[in-house]
Amino acid sequence: MFKTGFDNDKYLSLQSGRINERINEFGGKLYLEFGGKLFDDYHASRVLPGFQPDSKLQMLLQLKDRAEIVIVISAEDIEKNKVRGDLGITYDADVFRLISAFRERGLFVGSVVLTKYAPSPRVTAFEARLKEAGIPSYRHYLIDGYPANINHIVSDEGYGKNDYIETSRELVVITAPGPGSGKMATCLSQLYHENKRGIKAGYAKFETFPIWNIPLNHPVNIAYEAATADLNDVNMIDPWHLEAYGKTTVNYNRDVEIFPVLKATFDKIYGSCPYKSPTDMGVNMAGFCIIDDDAVCDASKQEIIRRYYTACCESLRGKNNKEEIYKLELLMNNAGLSADDRPCARVANELAESTGLPAAAVELGDGCIVTGKTSNLLGCASAMLLNALKHLGGIDDDTLLISPQVIKPVQELKTKHLRSKNPRLHTDEVLVALSVSAVNDSNARLALEQLSKLDKCEMHSSILLSPVDESLLKKLGVRVSCTAVTDKKTI
Repeated sequence: MFKTGFDNDKYLSLQSGRINERINEFGGKLYLEFGGKLFDDYHASRVLPGFQPDSKLQMLLQLKDRAEIVIVISAEDIEKNKVRGDLGITYDADVFRLISAFRERGLFVGSVVLTKYAPSPRVTAFEARLKEAGIPSYRHYLIDGYPANINHIVSDEGYGKNDYIETSRELVVITAPGPGSGKMATCLSQLYHENKRGIKAGYAKFETFPIWNIPLNHPVNIAYEAATADLNDVNMIDPWHLEAYGKTTVNYNRDVEIFPVLKATFDKIYGSCPYKSPTDMGVNMAGFCIIDDDAVCDASKQEIIRRYYTACCESLRGKNNKEEIYKLELLMNNAGLSADDRPCARVANELAESTGLPAAAVELGDGCIVTGKTSNLLGCASAMLLNALKHLGGIDDDTLLISPQVIKPVQELKTKHLRSKNPRLHTDEVLVALSVSAVNDSNARLALEQLSKLDKCEMHSSILLSPVDESLLKKLGVRVSCTAVTDKKTI
């Protein structure tokens, strides 16, 4: 059952205001390392119900006249053809996607930086595409001794060898297609070059998670560890902040580990560091915008369990992720959870056990759980979808939304002409058939009108769903999980 736990309007106001303050603290020029996703941040919207997926983008739009965006990509990632797991596209392709997306929304993209630069055919071709598109690009190089040898790094033979990025606005947002691209190193290199030119500039970091001013073991912060279980990120108390101020705050291992390097770099460039801890570097205001802690905790717990189910399914598909699954089990235990603490999963799995066939269950916005089981005509997800639409539209359970006369030709098309061994209708085929029926059937029309109400609903299948079903349900905004079981007779 969906309950709002986060004040998005307050967040937009507080966050843009805090960044403005930080710009002014450094005398009018700030390099802001932007972690996570600038838009389509669905993890944040799931664990902070009320947070809009494009909230960070909307916040930046409030500063768009002061801001420009610099996109960072590692030449190593271009050479390796690295792919974004969530989108299925390469990092270099994502750079152009990001440029278009930012520009369409009225944000100024100043340039692209290639870090860890080394020439190769793929890298050269990428630079040529940028040039053809009229996008300035710069090269930053691997530095011997990075990050430990500060004297060498902060010198003309270190950062000094990097190209100086020409920027024109007060706020320079440094973002990237994914982690490990070199965002922080790009920021620090620019501070070195700006100082050589007599320009006072500062650095700050914007990372939504972990949230620094809620407890270490708060479900929101545990959910962040679950989301990065494959990266082996670990939340921890910021020891630097505790020593400097006697206050407990939360950060994560990579920022805590790199802080001595950043502090030494600031000391080398400016003579002193403005920050006493990694927490000081941050500008995240999300923790101040939680308005219903119970709602946020419940949503985060579902995210943790859902991540566990997803990792198990990926293992079944062939991914070597035993360590990730082990960590997720530890996180669930730390949060006092088990896989059965997902109501839709418990109901779906119990129905499958009692019928001996795959089953699915969805928890709707009113808290009601609707199920679907496999039949000769429909897969469990398709049956569940139709039953949910009936419930939402107040349509009697016995009403046939799609007649067998409509389903039969679709099955014949699948098996006789498209060579499918499975005659059952997938969810996309069900919606097409429902749309056809809606031409002459008012109940079918009413059912279709309920589709938007599936957004943010929790759903589970007792069996690994086909990619078609999983993709369609996610497009409808359904938060899907599956038990890691397959049955070739029913998929």
